[in-house]
Amino acid sequence: VFVRATAGRVKVDRRFAVNWLQSKEKGFIRGAYHYYRPNENSILQANNFINSVSLQKGDLPPVLDIEDLPRIQSIENLKIGLRKWLNKIEDHYGMKPIIYSGESFYNTHLYKDFSDYTFWIANYNFYVENIDKDWSFWQFTDKGSVKGIKEFVDINIYNGDKKKLLQLLKK
Repeated sequence: VFVRATAGRVKVDRRFAVNWLQSKEKGFIRGAYHYYRPNENSILQANNFINSVSLQKGDLPPVLDIEDLPRIQSIENLKIGLRKWLNKIEDHYGMKPIIYSGESFYNTHLYKDFSDYTFWIANYNFYVENIDKDWSFWQFTDKGSVKGIKEFVDINIYNGDKKKLLQLLKK
């Protein structure tokens, strides 16, 4: 289960604390993600996440969700900001973050410059039997249903086996 924790430099999801606690209580492997706002300071955004998320043994690495192009800076400067966020988070938690994005954004802006990261890719347009080897997670719908949750939820497939998944978790 991935739970939205923060967005930008100050927003904390109003349901994060409850969702985070309940996902652990229900026995799920859980991860927290930050929705990156490209026109806000990357270090302040990282601090927002750090101040909001305490990872425990068995949790997934932090996730950086980047989907939007900047309005006030170049793509190259956006990539510098992303790298700053990723480095600060890795230094704090001692584990390399996962990057979440849509397939088009990933192919156009992230694939080459961030190939050393684990990727979680959203693509709702098709279903494939064999997921691209560079996608560790594939979000294939945002209209899934889960018992006990009234709203639609995103549904993902992990591209690996249980042993490989367990290797990602916080020790």
